[in-house]
Amino acid sequence: MKRLKYIFLLVTFLVTANNCSDLLEVNPKQVLDEGLLNSPEDMEGFVTAAYARITDIPSWDSPFSPWWSGSMRSDDSYKGGGGVWDGGDGWGFMETFVNLTANGWPIDYPWYVSYQIIQRSNTAIQKLNNISEEDYPLKSVRIGEMKFIRAFVHFRLKQFFKYIPYIDENVVGSSAEFEAIPNRDSSFPNDQYLWERILSDFKDAEEALPDVQPEKGRVDKNAATAMVARTLMFMAYEQNDRHQVVNINKDRLSEALVYLNKLTDQEGGKVDLCQDFGENFIHTSDNNTKESIWEIQYSIDDGSSTGGKINRGEGLNHPWNWAGFQCCGFHHISYNMGNAFKTGPDGLPLFDDYNNDSYGNYIKNTDGSDNIALVEAGNPDYFNKYNWDPRFSHTAGVPGQPWKYDPDLIFESRGIRNGAEYGWLKSVKELPHPGCDCLLYDGWQFNSMNKRMIRYDEVLLWKAEVLIQLDRWNEALIPINKVRERAANSTGWLIKADGTPVMNYHVEVYKPGENCVWDKDFAWKAMQWENRLEMAGEGRRFFDLQRWGILEEVMNNYFTVEKTRFSWMANARFTAGRDEFFPIPQNQMKWAKGNYTQNPGY
Repeated sequence: MKRLKYIFLLVTFLVTANNCSDLLEVNPKQVLDEGLLNSPEDMEGFVTAAYARITDIPSWDSPFSPWWSGSMRSDDSYKGGGGVWDGGDGWGFMETFVNLTANGWPIDYPWYVSYQIIQRSNTAIQKLNNISEEDYPLKSVRIGEMKFIRAFVHFRLKQFFKYIPYIDENVVGSSAEFEAIPNRDSSFPNDQYLWERILSDFKDAEEALPDVQPEKGRVDKNAATAMVARTLMFMAYEQNDRHQVVNINKDRLSEALVYLNKLTDQEGGKVDLCQDFGENFIHTSDNNTKESIWEIQYSIDDGSSTGGKINRGEGLNHPWNWAGFQCCGFHHISYNMGNAFKTGPDGLPLFDDYNNDSYGNYIKNTDGSDNIALVEAGNPDYFNKYNWDPRFSHTAGVPGQPWKYDPDLIFESRGIRNGAEYGWLKSVKELPHPGCDCLLYDGWQFNSMNKRMIRYDEVLLWKAEVLIQLDRWNEALIPINKVRERAANSTGWLIKADGTPVMNYHVEVYKPGENCVWDKDFAWKAMQWENRLEMAGEGRRFFDLQRWGILEEVMNNYFTVEKTRFSWMANARFTAGRDEFFPIPQNQMKWAKGNYTQNPGY
């Protein structure tokens, strides 16, 4: 499906709408009658349209662009860009958790476009239900795909907003019927009923989907299995109305483990870790590794009017006017995140004092300004002072060091748009080499690298988390060390032009009784740390902290130090009971005519 020319015969419900009422009208005027589209060929068109809407979102506030929703709002990343003013009334308020309101510009669009995808999935299911298996043998598989996509989008929305209207294929009729569905059903005591509906969709998808899809890009059974487990994990950390975790449901976790075992039992066959961590972040790995369980498909030069189904959600993140990149310098790895990759003489993380100093401390002039000459030199005094986990160099682009595994292409400070306000560590996982044929510039910079939404490395860490919570922490050592051992061996691409390592890399696995005491508390700390390093800058961090119920503690500790590094952090503060979730967008509150309940604190 990478270069699939998307079929646009579904103008019945895909017309551009100015509001949600337009979007959900069943019989809009001057469009093709859906009732005419009932052949097996038409079914493929309806299904393709749901996939297509995931990738043709022409905006950087896409719900599938995880950097702003899950990394920038955590201790992983800074917003970046031209300065505090650049997107500041939206992303800047999200980043510091001050002044964010239901009118914030980046909040309404993810809601709006998500329900477009959900409605396309529902329309496809409605049409598929009206055709026989005899006429269309792929009926059950395609329904499974649509239920997966519907559930995945609802899952993302629930991570953002907690309480959302759950829309399935049985919701038909006038716009008023959609408006009447509340985002919070008062007949249920908490949000578990929404998780149950998402879980049911993923389970149905898992049952219907094949082990292998003949077309790359379609979701398969493993993707559904992973999301069943992921949903059960979120369900297990039960919350009260103030978003505090009040119970950890071990029955849910035990069920999640069953599904995780289905995946880990395939290791060495259909799924496995890449030999080098960096293989996950290069264009040639699209649809080409065992580690990737599901990835969103992007394309370039595919015959579409826009030049391709390119990743517009992360189009602002490329370096600023350097090496052929042109725009726009957003998304920097935080100094806190960068420091977390330090290791001690034993090759283990510096759990307690990793953040005592910073890259920024070694580039200052006497007046406090950044010394660009020291930046350009790569700050050898700082980097040579410590040992490092190789995943740092797979995560952060540093002036003076090679860019994207090319020892002859040295990243320069001019590629950082505003290092004074956002530091000098450029997020690189989502970015290609400038020589890649995946780049497109049409006023903004974009690339067509696929987005890995589920990987096997995180599945291993999910399993470790579940095992520890089930008091089986000794078993959790195995998946944690698998991930850690792979990190230690991921240095082959991290070399200078003379063949020497870019930095001093040293990682050891955990060896109980030798370099650690492997009890439940230490295992939990190691799992959380490994999770952060492995998925750094990929939009997972905020939602992990959300699930564990520790956002307030982590974020306010983070802000305490960051305020000494950047003046724009001065007012940053995380307020428990409010900031765990976005407010319900005001436009949606108005559209629902009083049927939506606003989240607390807004």
